[in-house]
Amino acid sequence: MKLASRLNKLQVSIYSQLAELKAEIAQTGKSLIDLSIGSPDLPPPQEVKELISRQALDDQVYDYTLTRGTAEFREACANWYKRRFNVDLDPETEVLPTMGSQDGLAHIFWALIDKGDSALIPDPGYPIYSDGLTLAEGKIIPLPLLPANNFLPDFSQLSIKQADQAKLMILNYPNNPTTATANLEFFTQVVEFAYKHNIIVCHDAAYTELAYGGIRPVSFLQVDGAKEVGIEFHSLSKSFNMAGVRLGFAVGNSKVIKALETIKTNIDYGSFKPFLKAGALALSNCQKTIETNCQTYKRRSEIWINGCKEAGWEITQPLATMFIWAPVPTEQDSLSFVMDLARKSGVILVPGAAFGQYGEGYVRIGLVQKEEVLEEAVKRIKTFLLKED
Repeated sequence: MKLASRLNKLQVSIYSQLAELKAEIAQTGKSLIDLSIGSPDLPPPQEVKELISRQALDDQVYDYTLTRGTAEFREACANWYKRRFNVDLDPETEVLPTMGSQDGLAHIFWALIDKGDSALIPDPGYPIYSDGLTLAEGKIIPLPLLPANNFLPDFSQLSIKQADQAKLMILNYPNNPTTATANLEFFTQVVEFAYKHNIIVCHDAAYTELAYGGIRPVSFLQVDGAKEVGIEFHSLSKSFNMAGVRLGFAVGNSKVIKALETIKTNIDYGSFKPFLKAGALALSNCQKTIETNCQTYKRRSEIWINGCKEAGWEITQPLATMFIWAPVPTEQDSLSFVMDLARKSGVILVPGAAFGQYGEGYVRIGLVQKEEVLEEAVKRIKTFLLKED
């Protein structure tokens, strides 16, 4: 049986090793604290759960849903954008539901990239960016995110040839994995750069509602002219703890939105109607959940950073997301450190190398366990690091 050769190009090695590592540790009987995932452990709003429960009993909601979803959900997205960012959107032409933001990010390459086309991909970056481009047979132009520039891309480091070759640019702020944030001044530079080089911008904004460092993350679409050069992806997974519902949306340039809709129309249908109705409710009435999330992740980050500091592991306090991006505290590469820590302490992190070449030297910690579990993880890490010394 011969499989498609494109499978060989997908970056699965590190994640496969992590899966094997978890299984290996489980067989030893050692308790495992898994901080490698990016799925919220907090519950969705109570009213959202109740609505889904009621709606699921309605026999009329089990037919196919159009790819465009429902007018109610699209209008809720547009209204939320107006309240949150003061951005005007036409719910008929500038809003498209997706099955989580990853669904839209994966398929946008099919809509915009032909074989051999180039795209600017952040490094380190969420794997779907490079994997999605690979599946569309495009070419990666790395966009290094370095600490010297606060993990923002420096467009002046790109050659004119690279800039002119790029058909698409992916951005993600607040950023996974680095937790970096971006302001309107940066996004103004992005729009100017995109205009100059005829580049379509796709901004993954899944974490704008998880900020707790005294900042309020902005939307790329708040910049004048942004809607003419690109789109933005949002998700209810992180903001409202609805990861398993698989509900997000893309907004912005109507031509790009239509192209994405065309791809999705040919490969799937829309989300389950009760989920769309629940999403509209969350966007309209569940701000308190967002506030609770931010307070929770702030406390969790402080537990981790303050505890690790006692063992000599100095980590910068994040301002946003549900992650911590930390330098490897030992004389090891990121994968070796993660493997060693897991086997000796039972704490699972993600090596920075999983996110690209420029992620090496870091690890990502997911703040996705209760405070007492994080305290136990920190206790184990203290023991591990002090023994290493």
